[in-house]
Amino acid sequence: MEKPYVLGLDMGGTNSVLGAVDARGHVLARTSIKTQAYADINDYVEALYQEAVKIMDSLGGIELFRGIGAGVPNGNYYTGYIQDAMNLPWQTVPFAKLVSERFGIPCKITNDANAAAMGEMTYGVARGMKNFIMITLGTGVGSGIVIDGKVVYGHDGFAGELGHTCAVRGELARPCNCGKVGCLEAYASATGVARSAKEIIASSTKETSLRNLNIDAITSKDVYDAAESGDEVAKEIFDFTGTILGQSLADFVAFSAPEAIVLFGGLTKAGHWIKDPVEQAMNANVLPLWRNKVQVLFSDLKEADAAVLGASALAWGD
Repeated sequence: MEKPYVLGLDMGGTNSVLGAVDARGHVLARTSIKTQAYADINDYVEALYQEAVKIMDSLGGIELFRGIGAGVPNGNYYTGYIQDAMNLPWQTVPFAKLVSERFGIPCKITNDANAAAMGEMTYGVARGMKNFIMITLGTGVGSGIVIDGKVVYGHDGFAGELGHTCAVRGELARPCNCGKVGCLEAYASATGVARSAKEIIASSTKETSLRNLNIDAITSKDVYDAAESGDEVAKEIFDFTGTILGQSLADFVAFSAPEAIVLFGGLTKAGHWIKDPVEQAMNANVLPLWRNKVQVLFSDLKEADAAVLGASALAWGD
């Protein structure tokens, strides 16, 4: 029997979103559960199954589904385990095995950024590309590296933690949640941008509408709105962030020579305010043989669908 559908699971620290996807990349139905509501992983899997049955039945039943792909925190593609996931109720569990046994169809997992890379390669702006790097800019900074058409997992399944490469060294390097200092994530994530905004506003004598906001609650959207209205301090915040990100991207280009770097997440909503300094800093810091040759692209997948689509791409494999 032809199996025209797969399931894609985007497991976040707060919510888990499950969607039914066809081969053309259409999310036909979706549902969700609260990730933190289940202290026992078996209870989580059972709740996920009960919700999945509803959307599978609406499309003809589980026999029409080829498998499940899941983007999960610290997901190991090789072992199927979630390993040492600090933001989940269950830190190390054989997730793919548990899901496959309960659902009766194959389950493959990877981390969320690798899933995003697969989604872009299958459905998005990287379709047809065999060498690119995916950078996800959210509460953290994730990455998925694709070389010769394959996601790079490394020997242990965790290759590509580019958000935790050192972007700033010395006394000015910020502490990162991972325990290191100077990580790219401490500057280019949503929390990193908010911290930069706070520091730059405090040190600047220029007029800025951002001073009218709660300094501890400023978001990249607030900075974007101010930049659009001509606010020089807002532009400085994006220039600072984009320069650090672009310098790091120049380093990333050196090890895999990608055709493009695809950016995804909230920070990309700043458009040219972030893209221009990123491209300028990247091209100023790469070897001449790559200068102005590597594209910086924004994902064109719908934000609501992107994570589910990326995860679902795993399930179309053999």
